[in-house]
This record gives sequence, C-alpha cells and structure tokens, in this order.
Amino acid sequence: MPPTVLLILPDREEAQELAAELAEDGWGPCHVHRDMLAGEDDAEDVDWVIELATAPDGTPASAHRPVLDDLADRHDGFTGDH
Repeated sequence: MPPTVLLILPDREEAQELAAELAEDGWGPCHVHRDMLAGEDDAEDVDWVIELATAPDGTPASAHRPVLDDLADRHDGFTGDH
C-alpha cells in the first residue's frame, strides 16, 4: 500500500477548510487531526495534519506529490509521509 501523504499546516481553521475543499474535489480520506511532530517539544508547536491516501482519479495521493507539496507551501505548511 502506498504511503499516505500528510499535509501539515500550522492553523486549525485553515487545515479544516482545506480538507473540506480537498474532499469536495474527490481526495480521500481528508482526516484532520493534531500531531506533535518528531523533534517538537512544546505543545504550542503542535501542527494540524490532513491525511490523504487517494487522489480524485483513484490513484495514490503519493503519485501527486508535487501538486500536494505546492498546495501545502501555499498554506505555509509542508508535506510528509505516513
């Protein structure tokens, strides 16, 4: 199974809005949750994560990594794998 792509954003509201937009466009599963990333030791540094496994065309989200990297960057975030 291909890795799930994580869009990691600093703002909860922005993560929830983006996840709703992505779900509307057919990305899945678009779960949003908080996560303290490796190396983080301050609860205020906890980021908001959107999990994406499948693209709208049914291919793995990881096949669209450049598009997702750009999307995360436009929201002051970054991507990772799970």
